[in-house]
This record gives sequence, structure tokens and C-alpha cells, in this order.
Amino acid sequence: MKPFKEQLKGFRKQARQAALPVLTPVKPPEPEPDFRALFSDVRPVKDGNRVPPYSPKPSPRPRQSDRYGQLPLELEAALLAHAVGWFEPAELERNFARNGMPAATLKRLRAGHWPVVAELDLHGLDRYQAQDTLTLFLHRAGLRGQCVRIIHGKGFGSQGEPVLKRMVRNWLKHHPEVLAFCEADERQGGSGALMVLLRRPSSPNK
Repeated sequence: MKPFKEQLKGFRKQARQAALPVLTPVKPPEPEPDFRALFSDVRPVKDGNRVPPYSPKPSPRPRQSDRYGQLPLELEAALLAHAVGWFEPAELERNFARNGMPAATLKRLRAGHWPVVAELDLHGLDRYQAQDTLTLFLHRAGLRGQCVRIIHGKGFGSQGEPVLKRMVRNWLKHHPEVLAFCEADERQGGSGALMVLLRRPSSPNK
């Protein structure tokens, strides 16, 4: 019986050893690389004060002016000189008589047939001041008589053209109360002044 017990102990010992987990030896971790040693041959980039490239977002509606190139100065000057006649008379009119006026009207106006009842000097005014002043003057003078003298001067603008002189003559042509005008003689201003004939007042007491 004793040998059997001894044999049974041996079986138990073997079974106990078989139940134990098999331990695998763990390898030690590899040492971490030396960062400075790995990048020892790298050189920093020099600071060149550069701005990183940046592309702005395109506008949803590109400006129309970007579609056209700038014109040469000579071509611009030629276009502007040619366009004067589109908006204002290219030639200065020395005389004007409304349709239906007698043929001798300008001759009589130049000879002083109608006495001058008022005079307006536009020197020193810009185009807007001159237009307002002229409008009021023609209304008031028309209540006193038919003939007035307007002095616009012979001055020239920055482009070498008589600015106010041209404008006043163009305004008078379109004024409903102006029947005719002509340049004054040299004693009264010459080409720098106009003799203007207005409609006859409808009532002397108006």
C-alpha cells in the first residue's frame, strides 16, 4: 500500500507542475534613440524676413475696370478733344438768333438799337455760381427791359479752352427768354462780353 501512495504523490506533483503557467522570459526594452545624435547634421534655416505666400479669395464680381487697360496719354487727349462737340459746341458761336427772328435783329443789337438796362460781370465765379447768378439776373433784368450786357471774360481753363465763355453762350441759347446775342464791340468788352436781347416784358408792372 505504501508504494502505491508514493506513486500517487508523484502523479499529483506532476499534475501540479503541468497546471503552472509557462513563463516566457521578457526582453528588456531597447534604449530610446538620442534625438540630438540622430539630427546632428541638420542646420537651421536662416531667417530671410520672408512672408509666406498668400492668395486672396477672388471677388465674386470682378471690377469692370480691370477688364480694360489704360489708354496712352496721346489717345486720351485725342478722344477728349474730339468729344467736345458731343456735349458742347466745338466752335464758339459769336452770334445767335432764335428761329423766327427778323434778319436784321443781330445788326440792330450790335448797333445798340436797344438800350442796355442791366449788366452782369461773371469774373471770379465757378460754373455753378455763374449759372445760378445768370439765371436770377436774366429774370430780374427781363422785368426792366430787353437788352443786357453779360461779361464772361476771355479766360482759359487748364486745357487751354475758354471754359466759362463757352458755357455761358451755350446756356443762353437754351434759355427760353433769350431771343438773340452777339459779341460786344471792343469798347464794351469785345469777345469777352455779350449783348443779349430778351423777350419783351409781358407787363411793365410785373
